[in-house]
Amino acid sequence: MADALIAITVLWGFVFIYAVMATMDFGAGFWSMVYINREKTRATNIANRYLSPTWEVTNTFIVALVVAVYSLFPTAAYNLGTILLIPGSIILLLLALRSAFLVFSNIATEYKKPLTYISGIAGIIIPGLLISVLPITHGKFVDYGDGFANLNLARLFSSPNVYAFIGFAICSTLFLSSLLLADYSKTAGEMDAYRVYLRDGRLLGPISLIFAFLIMLTLRSEAAWLYERMMDDLPLLLISVAFFLIIGIGLYAPSFFQKGVMGMPRLSVIAATLQYLVASYVYGKAHLPYIIYPNVTIESAFTDPNSFRAVFITYIVGFAILFPGFIYFWSLFMHDKKYLRQKG
Repeated sequence: MADALIAITVLWGFVFIYAVMATMDFGAGFWSMVYINREKTRATNIANRYLSPTWEVTNTFIVALVVAVYSLFPTAAYNLGTILLIPGSIILLLLALRSAFLVFSNIATEYKKPLTYISGIAGIIIPGLLISVLPITHGKFVDYGDGFANLNLARLFSSPNVYAFIGFAICSTLFLSSLLLADYSKTAGEMDAYRVYLRDGRLLGPISLIFAFLIMLTLRSEAAWLYERMMDDLPLLLISVAFFLIIGIGLYAPSFFQKGVMGMPRLSVIAATLQYLVASYVYGKAHLPYIIYPNVTIESAFTDPNSFRAVFITYIVGFAILFPGFIYFWSLFMHDKKYLRQKG
């Protein structure tokens, strides 16, 4: 059980890192589309400047996530592969479409707007489809027969809980990306774009919180086993809500470092990341030991212990090499004045 617990912790870590990075990445693409005709604010330029170097880095983690599932929990990978055949295929298609169109929008300038629209729309659909994997693992939408697991699509798309998750994913994508782009705009000195993204963050924050409450409300009737376990960690959920209040302070309080400027988006970004970390910990802990309720557990799906140790050592060595590079990349990205203040 100890090895399986370590393995699922590694896997959940990949899920969290990818969720935060991809949320900001997909949201930046959507905002680039929304503000493409508002040249005076330079909001699209800011979004593209953030998007350009980060979407490739973000895709590194989804590869690590898929490899981790197949190497650490092969039985779960087989079941998930069967269940998620249709939604997974759509997600892969949209990811490929978005990546291709992002590249072509910078090359085929005469088609820049339609390409940006398509990649922006695809980017906001993907988070909704990705998060639908979570309610699917709650077990209500999976039918077992003749040794095979099948996804009941009719039951899935008639579930209020699924739509609460999808709404939360879309709103969170736009909310987190607006916070980061506000911080990025402020660092770059693009105050018109900063005010635009700060306004978007103020609008989307309460909506994201409402969808979070809707998830809990619908979870109570559709996955009572999970809801009750999450309520066992109610103090941590309240801490998560407290972090949301800190986000609000960062959005409305005057800046300590720039006189006359409202908002401290860096504080909001940090608080939002911590809020999602605490909430995801509560959810993940409550979900244990099930990967797919009630038939697939971390123990039943776990790989051979010797294989796990080899894979785990490989991950440690790999991230010991890559992680300093990611930190260096991020520091260059956020502090390179020439890149931050470029006019294009």
